[in-house]
Amino acid sequence: MSDAVETQAAGAEATQVDLDALTATLDYIRPALQADGGDLVLLGVEGGRVSLQLVGACGGCPLATLTLTSGIERILRDRVPGVTEVVAV
Repeated sequence: MSDAVETQAAGAEATQVDLDALTATLDYIRPALQADGGDLVLLGVEGGRVSLQLVGACGGCPLATLTLTSGIERILRDRVPGVTEVVAV
């Protein structure tokens, strides 16, 4: 099995997300969330869209959306080629 996920949206170029880089980057982010009593769960990757679930204290935090877009998404887009969007489920 390949270490990259490749999908193709209708009319779009194929997008590859390196799962090893994604996992390593999520492991880099995780301690900061755990320090505040939360964590994240990778639910899946479709094209360049990464689906995450914030759990623990982060799951009910009013700043979770800000953490997701300004923190997690920015880091993933910088460190993992192919990531175009992060969504919370």
